Amino acid sequence: MKKLFAKAFLGVCALGTSTIAFAQDAAQPAVEGGLYQALKVKFIEGGADFMSSIAIVLILGLAFCLERIIYLNLAEINTGKFLKSLEDALDKGDVEGAKAIARDTRGPIASIAYQGLMRIDQGIDVVEKSIISYGGVQGGLLEKNLSWVTLFIAMAPSLGFLGTVVGMVMAFDKIEQVGDISPTVVAGGMKVALITTIGGLIVALILQVFYNYLLSKVEALLNQMEDASVSLVDMALKYTLKFKK
Repeated sequence: MKKLFAKAFLGVCALGTSTIAFAQDAAQPAVEGGLYQALKVKFIEGGADFMSSIAIVLILGLAFCLERIIYLNLAEINTGKFLKSLEDALDKGDVEGAKAIARDTRGPIASIAYQGLMRIDQGIDVVEKSIISYGGVQGGLLEKNLSWVTLFIAMAPSLGFLGTVVGMVMAFDKIEQVGDISPTVVAGGMKVALITTIGGLIVALILQVFYNYLLSKVEALLNQMEDASVSLVDMALKYTLKFKK
C-alpha cells in the first residue's frame, strides 16, 4: 500500500512539474501550431497569476482525488467470500481462526469484523455495540479528505471570477488612460476576464466529476459495511447459541 501511495505522489509531482513547464513555455514566443500551442497562448493571455493559481488548484484537487481513489479501491474486498470464511470458522468454534482471517484481510469490513470478534465472548449486545461504534469510525475514514476536494471545487470558479473582476478593472483603467471606449481599448481586459472564468469553470467541472465518483464509491462501501455488520451480528448470535449454552 505504501508503494502505491509513493507512486501516486510521484505522479502528482510529475503533473505539477509538467504544469510549471507549461506555464514557462507559455511565456515564450509561439512557433508551432496545434492544440497544445493554442492552450499555451490562452494560458498566458489569461494572466500568469490567476491561471497559475487555477492550475495549482487543479493539481491539488487531483492529488486528493487520486489519494482517495487508491484508498477506496484498496478498501474493496470480496465481501461474500470473506463472510463465508468467517462463518465456516465460527461454525467450528474456531474464534481465533476467524480473528486471524479478519486481521489478515484489508479494508473497513475486515476491521469491523475483527473488533466484533474480539468481544464475541462478552455477549451479543457488546458485539453489536462494538460493530456499530467501529463502523462509524471506518465510515469517517472513508470520507476523509473529501472536504478538501469540495474546497477546491469552490475555489476554482472563485479564482476565475476574481480574474474576471481584475480584467474588467484593467479595461476601465485603459478607458480612463486613453479617454476612448472603442473595442480595441477594452478587448485586452475583457479577454483576461473571459479566459480566467473559463479556466476556473473547467477545473471545477473536472474536480466535480471525480468528487461524484468518489461519493459513489463511498456510498457503495458504506452499504457493504451495513450489510456485513448485520451478517456479523447473526454469526455472533449463532456462535453464542451453539457454543455458549
